[in-house]
Amino acid sequence: MLFQPLGREGQERLAGSSAVLVGCGAIGAATANLLVRAGVGRLRILDRDFVEPSNLQRQTLFDEADARDALPKAVAAERKLRSVNSEVQVEGMIADLRPGNAEELLSGFPLILDGTDNFETRFLINDFAVKSGTPWIYAAAVASYGITMTILPGTTACLACLLDSSGAVGLEETCDTVGVLGSIVNLIASLEVAEATKLLAGRTSALHGRLVSCDVWSGRFQSLEPQRNPQCRVCVQREFLHSSGKAEAHVTLCGRDSVQIHERNRCLDLNALQDRLAPTVSDVRQNGFLLRFLIPPYEMTIFSDGRAILKGTKDPAVARSLYAKYIGA
Repeated sequence: MLFQPLGREGQERLAGSSAVLVGCGAIGAATANLLVRAGVGRLRILDRDFVEPSNLQRQTLFDEADARDALPKAVAAERKLRSVNSEVQVEGMIADLRPGNAEELLSGFPLILDGTDNFETRFLINDFAVKSGTPWIYAAAVASYGITMTILPGTTACLACLLDSSGAVGLEETCDTVGVLGSIVNLIASLEVAEATKLLAGRTSALHGRLVSCDVWSGRFQSLEPQRNPQCRVCVQREFLHSSGKAEAHVTLCGRDSVQIHERNRCLDLNALQDRLAPTVSDVRQNGFLLRFLIPPYEMTIFSDGRAILKGTKDPAVARSLYAKYIGA
């Protein structure tokens, strides 16, 4: 409240606001931490993954106990953030954002924040945001480089104005191939939350309207004002391929040699599944949220909604085959 551009009125508006964060990995964890400490009223966190030791180098909400227990990131984040600021309504949801559930999970929030690790999900967010007129903030980081941009549908360029969303966006470096520094993650999250604070506190005149990129290793910082594409497939032609499911693609998980089997709208009894699998697989463990077991050289993690992550391959055919064998087609 002592910061004049916000003041008491801006802080009160922030406390009465809400946002939904898609992904609680590196940038997502830092973003959630900053927003909750700033006093946002309500924060929904969507994440499909669980905590592993390799996450701790950059995912600041989690600790070794979370990794040891393989807690879902949404669950671990909610627990940590509730202890940080009990006045904030934090809602962690174990969910994989898909065309079929985007409206249910994202509706009702005045701002969407990007904590994802792939462009398929970002294009889905962009489709929803443009259709619904909801502002969202794009943010990404890999190696020592990061980028962020605030998108105001109908006013600014959308993500598809900058990147053709009709197909692949080209060869992408990922934290799985080139690593990522925690310093760039926290810098990009700070820039994202600064813009989010302006929006949620009603200080939209302070938005800089620029795409900001930076490299903490080389010290190079750039910003530019992106222009709307007059032929944009999404915000001009209103062609929403990703939200309709027509452009849905297989997504691997950043940071692991792994494949995800997408949600199948099942309702699995993890205790019963553990009993059934125990005689045929190795090291079966479950914590009420997920079940893990070994089928060397692979490790499979099953969530109660039927979604699974197979670690040890990037071949979807291998993942589907093992899923059918142990869980059922």
